[in-house]
Amino acid sequence: MSKPSQAGESGPLPPVAVATMLLLCLAWGLNMVAVKLGNAGIPPVLQAGLRSLVAALLVALWCRARGVSLAGWRGEALWPGLAAGVLFGLEFLMIFIGLQFTSAARAVLFLYAAPFFVAAGAHWLLPDDRLTPARAAGLALAFGGLLLAFGDKVGPGAGPGASLVGDLLLLGGGFLWGATTVLVKASALRSTPPALVLQYQLIVSAVLLLLASPLLGESWDLALTPSVVLSFAYQAIGIAFASYTAWFWLVGRYSASRLSAFSFLTPIFGVLAGAWLLSEPVGPLLLLAMALVAAGLWLVNRPGETKPGLRQTAPQ
Repeated sequence: MSKPSQAGESGPLPPVAVATMLLLCLAWGLNMVAVKLGNAGIPPVLQAGLRSLVAALLVALWCRARGVSLAGWRGEALWPGLAAGVLFGLEFLMIFIGLQFTSAARAVLFLYAAPFFVAAGAHWLLPDDRLTPARAAGLALAFGGLLLAFGDKVGPGAGPGASLVGDLLLLGGGFLWGATTVLVKASALRSTPPALVLQYQLIVSAVLLLLASPLLGESWDLALTPSVVLSFAYQAIGIAFASYTAWFWLVGRYSASRLSAFSFLTPIFGVLAGAWLLSEPVGPLLLLAMALVAAGLWLVNRPGETKPGLRQTAPQ
């Protein structure tokens, strides 16, 4: 990956980067809908493991075709890479199971609490990434949005208790996503090629999730309807491979802080996708929660608040 140019770090993003980020945020917002549709025909943990496995194979083929070296995986990045893979696997175990009990609209809000955990963890663990007043205000807004979302019981008919379980699992997934980001920033992964960082996460999570699936009692009976197959292909090929590759391509050329500022759009797209494609109820409290979370994400990630030299993990 090439290093960002000075113009890319200090100037505005060119139209191609803006358009690509808008498409990526839309794709990531649709991801929770795809997971729910896929869960209808593939057991959730099995689906998560197969998703990582397919994506890992595609990334390896892409790297081979592009001449991108994955050498050095046994170097100083090995142990933090394996740890990142374990966190990644646990994160997706929580996400895929949690989506059985809560709506896609709610799920995307709780998952995107991750920047809250990143900012808090980085403040304590990374001397060059302290909280600023604007970032603290953003975290407060996002936290208020999460509290409102918890208070708005509009689950998909499974009952308030089940919905709360799903909400908490997705919030746990957001915590693990944030922990992975802090680990990448604080370890040798910070200077490791992005493709190798991604492969650590995909390969380790594939092994863990495929082993966990039978241990959790999942039967591998599949109902591969067209919607299930398309949903899985969207996750494995569109999200875990194509969108992550595009994200790291952008980060290699433009300011990560300016790119991350677009992250506030993902929960908006996610809530709207759940309401439109799955007919999920979206009450006024959830809409207000979405607005607060989006505003908080923008304040945390706006240019000047995120250190441009720090590696960003791909949005989920």
